[in-house]
Amino acid sequence: MAPLASRRAGPAAAWRFFLLALGPVAAMETFTPGTLEALNGTDVRLKCTFRSPEPVGPKLAVSWYFQSEPKEPLEMVLFYNQQAYPSNSARFLGRITWDGNVHRDDASVMLHNVSTKDNGTFQCHVKNPPDVDGVVGEIQLSVVLKRSFSEVHILVLTIGISCAAMVILVVVVVIWRHWRRTQQDKTREVGRPEELKLKEGGEENEAPLPGEGTHRS
Repeated sequence: MAPLASRRAGPAAAWRFFLLALGPVAAMETFTPGTLEALNGTDVRLKCTFRSPEPVGPKLAVSWYFQSEPKEPLEMVLFYNQQAYPSNSARFLGRITWDGNVHRDDASVMLHNVSTKDNGTFQCHVKNPPDVDGVVGEIQLSVVLKRSFSEVHILVLTIGISCAAMVILVVVVVIWRHWRRTQQDKTREVGRPEELKLKEGGEENEAPLPGEGTHRS
């Protein structure tokens, strides 16, 4: 007769094998822009979207935290569970509002009247039980006194210059064709009097002299 430990080990090993066969447990996924630049004194939207294998339910909770420096403790910014609970901290008092829609997988917030004191990392935590915790979404916010050219601005400027160059090229081609047509018309108009003169001269030469054409008997 097999020992009791061996008999227990058999079903346990089979159960572990079954769990491994199912693959990794689905986890909550959050998506943030990573880095964000904002102009001092403006409002900025801290975008955070998520994807959950479970339907959104009443237990879904969103927590936003702020960290001014890597070694500094996390500071609560806003908590959401069916309704928003903004932080009462002096840093964000009256400046943080909920701007998401959990039924559209959106957990974004608005930060109003940003200043250089808001430079740091914002973290977006989304939990939708029974989902396990996934990767935390982070946004590195940089508040500047003057807007600098970003890659998007450079791309837009490049596209604008290219479009302007194409328009100028089309206008030049149209003007050139119009000029060439005008020159051709002028050439035809100059040539017509010469043709008329030659034609009239030929008719005069062909006209019979007085007395010619009368048959003498």
